[in-house]
Amino acid sequence: MSQAEGLTSQNHLVRKGLKFSQLRLLAVLRDTGQIGAAAEQVGMTQPAASRLMAQLEEMIGTPIFTRHARGVSLTEAGHIMADQAVRTLRELDLSQERVVQAIQGTRGLVRIGSVTGPSLELILPLVREIRVLSPAVEIAVQVDTSNKLAEALLARELDFYVGRIPDGAHAQPFAVSDIGDEPIGLVVRADHPLTRIDPLSLDRCLDYDWVMQPPGGLLRRTAEDYILSKGLRLPRRVLGTASTLFTLALVQKTNAIAPLARAVAEFFIDSSGLGSRLATLPVAPDLTVKTYGVVTRQERDLSPAAETILATLLRRCSPGSMQGGEAGG
Repeated sequence: MSQAEGLTSQNHLVRKGLKFSQLRLLAVLRDTGQIGAAAEQVGMTQPAASRLMAQLEEMIGTPIFTRHARGVSLTEAGHIMADQAVRTLRELDLSQERVVQAIQGTRGLVRIGSVTGPSLELILPLVREIRVLSPAVEIAVQVDTSNKLAEALLARELDFYVGRIPDGAHAQPFAVSDIGDEPIGLVVRADHPLTRIDPLSLDRCLDYDWVMQPPGGLLRRTAEDYILSKGLRLPRRVLGTASTLFTLALVQKTNAIAPLARAVAEFFIDSSGLGSRLATLPVAPDLTVKTYGVVTRQERDLSPAAETILATLLRRCSPGSMQGGEAGG
């Protein structure tokens, strides 16, 4: 048998008459679990949808769903086909975007996530650059913890984010380009009593109130582990908050101490609004949080605009060249 004869003898779904309407219907059915609701979303009647699904089952030679009182459940074969349908339809949409951008230039919406430190040190200058180089690209930035950014990425509410894969999360869906460790500084108001002590030791700082993330937060765990590793007791009074704004306001108005990413501390200390009222204590110079990076989905199904901005970001932050982090985020 020749190669051509071998190919024509194979039972390809396309040769059997696979329709895009079947792919659209199956992709929606995966999410709705009801043939009637899926049919309505793709603009057809329920009997027409049932016929299309029956034809598809005949093509692949096995049931793709089972019926129950609340609707239908996809079989293993149905899940495989539905996942492929979603990827195929997504690739077609991306192809259309590529055609449009080849004609009109790079444009579209790019959704970026970031933990607090890199949002100031990395994403802010990136946005300024993109506004000049690709003014037709719209950028949306979400600043949050890595836990929430990872959820948004997997839900396709973000194209990529700067942060970490959360502890305990399954790493397989993610791809990470490491940037570097996160230096942490202890921030106080500029006229804090500790700023007048020379030399200053970490144990002197523990007599004051501290403002940190709620229990379990990465920065809080890191700061507490660091203090304990020095053989010291933890601060007696800790206020927990995830808000960087509230943290800075409390530090400026009280004698509280806040561990924050140095990128955050330096940004606000150098700014005209708070610059004269905040300071970083000269202690714990080796306090750092584990490596963070640029996190994408493993399948990397980005639009051309998102690919362009991601490539720009990766050029700006080669490993070890940046600092930033999740302090207060």
